[in-house]
Amino acid sequence: MHDGKAAETDWTTLDAITDAEAVANALADADNPPASAEQLAPSRRMPQVRVIRRALGLTQEEFAARYNIPLGTLRDWEQGRTEPDQPARAYLRVIATDPAGTARALAAGMA
Repeated sequence: MHDGKAAETDWTTLDAITDAEAVANALADADNPPASAEQLAPSRRMPQVRVIRRALGLTQEEFAARYNIPLGTLRDWEQGRTEPDQPARAYLRVIATDPAGTARALAAGMA
């Protein structure tokens, strides 16, 4: 019975679960089975720019300014309205691989 309070997550128990156990648990859940490869194929893959930005601890404004990406473009990518084209995806991979080096290279190029 739900008493209106949010349930607390037992992170110790969750951290102890192996990947194999997590997969087995997901497969055993008849009410919510994992999607098959065929079901996932037509799904639109969301850009990972938000993950990269958050991993760097930057706001949208900070990320856009640091990496010279128009703020509206960044927001469109993160909200799934548009997807980065191939050169932008390559640039995002460079940022994810070496964020500080990318920022330095941009700063040097603009000086």
